[in-house]
Amino acid sequence: MPSTASKSKHGRARAQRLETRVTAEQKNLIERAAALQGRTITDFVLTSVQDAARRTIEEHQQLELSIRDSEAFVEALLNSRPVNDRLRDTVRRYRTVAGV
Repeated sequence: MPSTASKSKHGRARAQRLETRVTAEQKNLIERAAALQGRTITDFVLTSVQDAARRTIEEHQQLELSIRDSEAFVEALLNSRPVNDRLRDTVRRYRTVAGV
């Protein structure tokens, strides 16, 4: 794909080109949405795709953390450490403060 360098309205150089084929119905939908927001089709598409990409990455990272946390939790249950004096003191202080 040919690359052209131009400045976006945010001052960043654009050096890459992304092309896609859409149906007439998809194009009409995109044009209508862009017009409703008072934006160019390019701006609308780029912003929408960037938002979707960020959401996808965040969801993936949350899922990775969730799996890692679950594995750590199960590991802690299966291989728990014995209670030490520091933990006993912490529980005792909590019970005193909480009135338990």
